[in-house]
Amino acid sequence: MTNLEKFNNIFCDVFSVSVDKLNDEFDNTTVEGWDSVHQLSLTSAIEDEFDIMLDAEDILEFTSYDNAKTILAKYDIEL
Repeated sequence: MTNLEKFNNIFCDVFSVSVDKLNDEFDNTTVEGWDSVHQLSLTSAIEDEFDIMLDAEDILEFTSYDNAKTILAKYDIEL
């Protein structure tokens, strides 16, 4: 499984959506139910899957599918 597939699976699991819903407009303002609990679940799953420790600033910035990709690039995770 590629890193992108792992990444997408985490978003799909946390938000109970299909992969075709994931795009640059998938964010905390457009996704019903995206709250602090879901954001924490998302970042925790990302940390576990990619064996990284996100800093607090990055966790706060995990507010969209697109931002998450950018943040992971900072940790040398290629998607």
